[in-house]
Amino acid sequence: MKITLKQITASVAFAMIFVVLLLISSYIFMPKNNLEEFGMEDATANGILGEKSDTIDVLVLGDSEAYSSITPMQIWNDYGYTVYVCSTSGQYLSHSESLLKQAFKKQKPKVVILETNAIYRKMKYEKSIMTVAENYFSVVKYHNRWKDISRNDFFGRVEYTWTDDFKGYHYSTNVAKANTDGYMKPTDKSEEIIDLNKSYVKLMADFCRQNSAEFILVSTPSTKNWNCKKHNGIQKLADELNVKYIDLNTGDTKLDIDWNKDTRDAGDHLNYYGAVKVTDFIGQYVKENYDMPDNRSNPEYVKWNESLERYLKKVK
Repeated sequence: MKITLKQITASVAFAMIFVVLLLISSYIFMPKNNLEEFGMEDATANGILGEKSDTIDVLVLGDSEAYSSITPMQIWNDYGYTVYVCSTSGQYLSHSESLLKQAFKKQKPKVVILETNAIYRKMKYEKSIMTVAENYFSVVKYHNRWKDISRNDFFGRVEYTWTDDFKGYHYSTNVAKANTDGYMKPTDKSEEIIDLNKSYVKLMADFCRQNSAEFILVSTPSTKNWNCKKHNGIQKLADELNVKYIDLNTGDTKLDIDWNKDTRDAGDHLNYYGAVKVTDFIGQYVKENYDMPDNRSNPEYVKWNESLERYLKKVK
């Protein structure tokens, strides 16, 4: 059947109208603030949206291993460097990339850390496509907000005003002893990383290079999630991409984790006591390898000191 110019024009017009409707509905359904009560998903990770422009020195991405292991306010207290942990539970690399690009719209961190557990989370192409759709059309992600839509959602401005006092870290002092049998048992074998995940890590590494940030892969201590096969797989990937890899489970950078006391859930995640050790390493590494200013006395960062007071009151 021959397709006429009229049919082509009608199809193009329909597609354009559909896209316009998607854009309009996306603005309506988009949370107008980054508080959870406004419908914002992953509010803790999205707390970075409320930070002043160009004030974050180090950005951390990844899943719950990251937000359980790195506590930014400790680094602020010790060095005056600003770190934000944009990590979410079960984070896929497509989401990591989205959070990375979102952060760079307002921030210019010198260092970007990707916690490596997410690299082994298998992701289907459908998930990747859905993430792209959510990035362009927020109605895809926030369609369930229809019950809570108010007049402000139609006419209000998007103003992100909230940030997390803990800067993305999830505090826990729970203790559950880990079983370390077989933990980091030596092997020459490598755990395979699926091609889709490799491509996302490459995209993030390239994006950081283009934006003058160093991209670092970091494996935080975990008896349940980490082993030598995974270490070897990440090291191979890091060599291919020419990026730094730090494994805190083995080698010269292995931390002295007390698996009787430093984990909250039997070796899956670290608790606060374990996070202090990881954060000590990260803070010292940043100090030794990057020229970052100490902003503790800078009046532009007064809210960080206010957050620090609340943080110290909680952890002490």
